[in-house]
Amino acid sequence: MKIKTEKSTLVFNAAGYTFLTILSLLCLLPFLVIIIGSLTSENEIIAEGFKLIPDRFSFDAYRAMFTNPIQIYRAYEVTILVTVVGTALGLFLTSMAGYVLSRKDFKFRNGLSFYIYFTTLFSGGLIPWYILIVNYLNLKDNYMVLVIPGLLSAWNLILMKNFMKSIPDSIVESAKIDGAGDFAIYLKLILPLSTPGLATIGLFMALAYWNDWFTANLFITSEHKFPLQFLLYKILASASVLKTNIAGNLSPDFKPPTETLKMATAVVVTGPIILLYPFLQRYFVKGLTIGAVKG
Repeated sequence: MKIKTEKSTLVFNAAGYTFLTILSLLCLLPFLVIIIGSLTSENEIIAEGFKLIPDRFSFDAYRAMFTNPIQIYRAYEVTILVTVVGTALGLFLTSMAGYVLSRKDFKFRNGLSFYIYFTTLFSGGLIPWYILIVNYLNLKDNYMVLVIPGLLSAWNLILMKNFMKSIPDSIVESAKIDGAGDFAIYLKLILPLSTPGLATIGLFMALAYWNDWFTANLFITSEHKFPLQFLLYKILASASVLKTNIAGNLSPDFKPPTETLKMATAVVVTGPIILLYPFLQRYFVKGLTIGAVKG
């Protein structure tokens, strides 16, 4: 027997889908402008601004960016390596800490949770952090300086702890009755049940590692160790300097691709993350909603 849907429900669904479709198109519009802008002539952008349908397509920005393609590829390798290693290690440490803090039989969990939360309110500052990294950890111009500072985050720890609190205690208790140790319970039971939370925090961490340029700006001096974001930042800075230096020396019709270079940089940087997000979206939404239930 087919259940008849009420007319008000159909109208509500139609209005909801229409609104969400329009909202999705509006969210997609900036990315479309960035892509089209990166393929537009610099002179046209300066004269007429950004348009969805340019009069003439140009690859000058990408030619300028890939003047030294080996450097771009090496920066991609550094960024991918740092993102993968940092995210994997960070998830391992964050999930272990979250599991410990979520256990009711751990008597220090409230004190440690408050200590972790306290660090979100106050910070030691940039100079002490720089002294710690350079003088005590001796990580100046080291690949690990791109990984270690982002391994643990107070926000991620709190989110993981709240997510693991939603896992029934009966699962842990039954495993202990069967003779399983704490690490075995964590590895074989808690981690598989925490996939949505791990995917959510993993996406946060991967985005943080992928977009990080400030750490490299402070601690990395060798060009072959530049991550992608910092390398492209240097390329944009060089383009701005070039535009200033050639002003008045060349034909007024010549415009170095500074505006289009910014758009091309955004395309090169955000492309891999945009392609990765659809595979994690269902875990991301579920992880956020479950992690937000318990406060």
